[in-house]
Amino acid sequence: MESPMSHIYQSYAKLYLGIVVVIYGCSVEPPEPSPYANLIDVPPGFPEQQFPADNVPNEDRILLGRLLFYSTKMSQDSDVACVNCHYPGSSFTGMQQVSQGTQGRIGSRNSPSLANVGYKPHFLMEGGVPTLEMQALVPIQEHSEFGMNMLDVIERFTSDNVVQSLSHKAYGRPFDAFVLTRALASFERTFVSGRSRVDRNMLSAAEKRGKDLFFSNRTNCSSCHGGFLYTNHGFANNGAYESYADQGKARLTGKQSDAAVFAIPSLRNISVTAPYMHDGRIQSLSEVINHYNRGGFAHPNKSALIRPLGLNSQETSDLEAFLLALTDETFLYNPRFSR
Repeated sequence: MESPMSHIYQSYAKLYLGIVVVIYGCSVEPPEPSPYANLIDVPPGFPEQQFPADNVPNEDRILLGRLLFYSTKMSQDSDVACVNCHYPGSSFTGMQQVSQGTQGRIGSRNSPSLANVGYKPHFLMEGGVPTLEMQALVPIQEHSEFGMNMLDVIERFTSDNVVQSLSHKAYGRPFDAFVLTRALASFERTFVSGRSRVDRNMLSAAEKRGKDLFFSNRTNCSSCHGGFLYTNHGFANNGAYESYADQGKARLTGKQSDAAVFAIPSLRNISVTAPYMHDGRIQSLSEVINHYNRGGFAHPNKSALIRPLGLNSQETSDLEAFLLALTDETFLYNPRFSR
């Protein structure tokens, strides 16, 4: 296995080679582009991301964040990293019913996708964390995730020459909590997905029928899953249960009206983010569609939009076909996200 240092040297070597070729014009073949030449891909129809003034991404910040994303040093037993619950090929989800942290500790929620996380206005299923930089603090201290104290995490990296060198280059200071949270956020802001067949208008007849259903008043899918990210960034109860063990947004607000209410996820790359729902209770996309077609279970806070749809088997198949077409394979297999 190659060391983190070798990956960094390879990245810089490719960048410098490209610069030399451009300056001297002596290459017959076009140079291989730097993996971070554009830093953040912005697909057609997507707006530019808005960055905090103290954390505008640059190549060093992204490289450091990438290293941290794959590092196990932030977990108590040095046995798990961010990637364990957010794998690139599954649109940065965990592929498990619920997250599994250090020492095999089992969480209570399904790991959400990090695709397009740089556009989110709030974080966690309660929406209680307002910035991507602050979000990184949660898994580090969470007992069922990394189970660490931030001071101990920073101490582990004190003698890591690669991390310390990149920290000075990226932020002009030794590695600390400020650097850790901002570097991770910089790397995560590169997780942009918007080049599916839906985006390119390359749909089959069945997928087009499914798209019409999705945006119709009959299903109202787009009321919650509209916009370029296929989410309205709101919160809702979708009738997953009659009685919930997880109180959702009420854990944050204490309001009964927020009981069992959760953040509405994006549907981009939904084909690879199973299992579904806040606790990963549904294993397949067809089961999800059937859940909504039935109208879900009764709950005092269930959204009025969740009601029996009366779709026949052909219509549910068409709807699933459209959702599958939201898969962005160039994103899932982008080499800049690989270990």
